[in-house]
Amino acid sequence: MSYDTGWFKSSWSSGGSNACVEVRLTDRTVAVRDSKAPEAGQLVLGHAAWWAFLRRLR
Repeated sequence: MSYDTGWFKSSWSSGGSNACVEVRLTDRTVAVRDSKAPEAGQLVLGHAAWWAFLRRLR
């Protein structure tokens, strides 16, 4: 069975801001895209790189 959350908005994208980010988690990757322009592409990272990125944001 594979894991895939589908696209969801980041909790940081709320509050009336136009800067919306969508995230999709799967078994092997984490993808990030701009919700206003999903056709513009996505950044795809492995889980380790994603968690390292989040740790640096704190």
